[in-house]
Amino acid sequence: MADAAPKITAVLTVRNEAAFLLEWFAHHHAAGVSDFVVCSNDCADGTDAMLDRLEQIGWLAHLRNAGPYGNRGIQFTALKLADEQPLVKDADWLVPLDIDEFVTVKTGDNTLPALIAALPDATAITLTWRLFGNAGVTHYCDQLVTDQFTRCAPEVIFWPWRAVMFKTLYRNDGTYGKLGVHRPKAPNRDRLDGAQWRDGEGRSLGAPFKTRRVFSDYGQPNYGLVQLNHYPLGAMESFVLKADRGRAVHADVPLAMDYWVERNFNTDEDTSIAALKPRRDAMLAELKADQTLARLHTEAVAWRKARFETLMQQEPMRALFARLLMTPPSEPISPEAAKDLTRYALQDRQNPNN
Repeated sequence: MADAAPKITAVLTVRNEAAFLLEWFAHHHAAGVSDFVVCSNDCADGTDAMLDRLEQIGWLAHLRNAGPYGNRGIQFTALKLADEQPLVKDADWLVPLDIDEFVTVKTGDNTLPALIAALPDATAITLTWRLFGNAGVTHYCDQLVTDQFTRCAPEVIFWPWRAVMFKTLYRNDGTYGKLGVHRPKAPNRDRLDGAQWRDGEGRSLGAPFKTRRVFSDYGQPNYGLVQLNHYPLGAMESFVLKADRGRAVHADVPLAMDYWVERNFNTDEDTSIAALKPRRDAMLAELKADQTLARLHTEAVAWRKARFETLMQQEPMRALFARLLMTPPSEPISPEAAKDLTRYALQDRQNPNN
């Protein structure tokens, strides 16, 4: 008898993302995620209603993250709520993700169980971001994100460091006690010595990854077995709505041109996520066959278009949109320039006056 597939729970935090939910769930179900815990916050576009419906038909557990949030931010509060959920406590593996992140497995049948089977000794597996740029798309339309945006950063990039940040797929075996945005929290010191962290190439990672690292090693390939397709920008109109929504972690820091420039890489093309397209499309068709979900999706698309028109009546948002139109795609900097920037950054961190 074949071994049962591992129970893998993905934890998601969303606000005003209803137009993208069905694609995200269809993809990750096709990728082998068995359960979902989703926290919504102050939604105006029907996200919470869509999640309620998905919960009714057995797809997920929906939590309303009403706050208070304190100085830790919305996402930290959401993960604290999720920690107490049975689908989290009973999972074999856990992976917190965002709505603009799509797991892309490149081994076996392109699923997370296949990745886990390829790294049987792993306690945690880093899913390193591959940044997908805007590709010059101005207007938001109801098209699947993963089909529309295929231009991305090069496989090896040297700057900025955040280009190789990761999320963590980790074994729920007591080595870590709490969910974290990028890596699990509350390590059990009695189990850490035996913990085995592996990266997207299958390499064994050093001790710093067990407790504090959130960046993969840059300047080398990190995507041989798995990568995390990260679509932080989308169409220019969508980025304006994202700026209006605000950040989930650093709520006091607005989304502006620095965020755009550090993520808008379009030098390469990567379509490896298409390996799951037949299974994703079948799952998406099943979801859209539900009349309630189909209606809520259509209403969410209309809401996004109307919201953009409203935001264009406000000078700060109109100015942001104009700057997006004027700004060319970002170019990766040379290894030599990145080396200097890294040296300056490390000197700054070591400065006792900072």
